[in-house]
Amino acid sequence: MRKLFETITDFPGNDNAPELPGEVQPDPAARKYRSIFISDIHLGTPGCQADALLEFLRDNDSEYLYLVGDIIDGWQLRRRWYWPQAHNDVVQKLLRRARKGCKIIYVPGNHDEFARHFVGHQFGGIDVQEEAVHVTADGRRLWVIHGDYFDAVVQHARWLAYVGDHLYDLTLRMNRHLNSLRARLGLPYWSLSAYLKDRVKKVVSYVNSFEEAVAAEARRRGHQGVLCGHIHRAEMRMIDGVLYCNDGDWVESRTALVEHADGHLEMVAWQPDREALLQNAPAPAGQAVGAIAP
Repeated sequence: MRKLFETITDFPGNDNAPELPGEVQPDPAARKYRSIFISDIHLGTPGCQADALLEFLRDNDSEYLYLVGDIIDGWQLRRRWYWPQAHNDVVQKLLRRARKGCKIIYVPGNHDEFARHFVGHQFGGIDVQEEAVHVTADGRRLWVIHGDYFDAVVQHARWLAYVGDHLYDLTLRMNRHLNSLRARLGLPYWSLSAYLKDRVKKVVSYVNSFEEAVAAEARRRGHQGVLCGHIHRAEMRMIDGVLYCNDGDWVESRTALVEHADGHLEMVAWQPDREALLQNAPAPAGQAVGAIAP
């Protein structure tokens, strides 16, 4: 995994280099934000919606870009190698954005924990940090972490986390066939796993406990808010006086947190073009499939 990380970030730093093959061309009319936060991309799995992410990055620009963990899925790559061109394009797109002046901070998570060996280093203009503090334009301090340190299963029962990873794989494989049919019928994407999560009492309780624990620690550290990922559930709400933000994922929800020039924070959900969805319906890389567990 360490060799993979070093290899995929070993690109030339020539700003005048031609556009890389397959790379989505930048949109001159791209929306401009002060900051963008994304997490749980899970490159290296069939479930990663890399094409949608490339469209999002093409149409949305920022001064700061935070990669909040689980960007590359080392758990899955150890079991089965999967690295299509679109996943390489995402890495190239991020490196090119860094070379053009965007400040990119990468906070690794549990699925890309191998990158924690590189904390304090910079690769292709991307800073690898254990955690970060982002100060918004209106002066609020946001603690930026992936969130897996607040997950008791990941920390104390790793074997159970791997079991959950396989069960999540089964759910998303079912989701693949369901959404292939929905796309052909002209219906929008619908997440079976998210539906099940919302209706299983223990899962809802786990999510609430996670959110409260993260917010409490942010408050103890003196921050006005916290931004995390990990649980694949986009959310932005106040918890006991602390702004809790979770930017979701790029497996099911295709969400990101954005900061406007005045410091206003907003959750955005990217909806790829319907025609593209219909064209890509049979292709595994275009659907939410593969094993990605928090």
